Amino acid sequence: MPPTTRQIPLFAAEPPQEPLPYGRWADALAEQFRSKCETEIGDISWFPDRTWEGRTYVPATAPAADGGEWFGFVSYTREHEGAQATDFRAEADFTEETADLNPDWSLDLSDYEIGHWRGTQGRRGVITLVWGVALVANGAVVTTELGPDSTDQCELVDNRFTLVSIDAFTGDYIEVRLYGARGAELARESLYEDDEE
Repeated sequence: MPPTTRQIPLFAAEPPQEPLPYGRWADALAEQFRSKCETEIGDISWFPDRTWEGRTYVPATAPAADGGEWFGFVSYTREHEGAQATDFRAEADFTEETADLNPDWSLDLSDYEIGHWRGTQGRRGVITLVWGVALVANGAVVTTELGPDSTDQCELVDNRFTLVSIDAFTGDYIEVRLYGARGAELARESLYEDDEE
């Protein structure tokens, strides 16, 4: 294969390593997440973990008591595989836009910038954590696409997924695509459609 002129990180994050949080581990993560929510929240939905640059991110969403939804993540580090999690950090933001209020959505997406990336000739991008729920049936795998490149993928777990991708690079922006088990595309959404309208 000849050298590429488009040097960007592809599949840079580790794939999910653990099941969705449950039991005492879920309680420990929930304590961190709830501390960042400014209103009372309902049951937390957890998403597959992804690890990038030594930090593991576990995204979450939860309904707010008075409507709307809190979305964010809890992250942590481990000295080595099997070690106790330390250095917890959490982020949470509120939105009134939920899937229940938008029956036309095919993917319910959330995102958060977790880093920056510098390429050749001063080109820059942001590393973005993307998580969500597939709202159409028979999905199997979700990918991020940046221009001509597939940058990450994640198998669905209870219709949930988490991705890590470079974004906002040389005029290209993330598009998320859902595929069935046989490779047929079932849905696609941009993170930026609302901004363009």
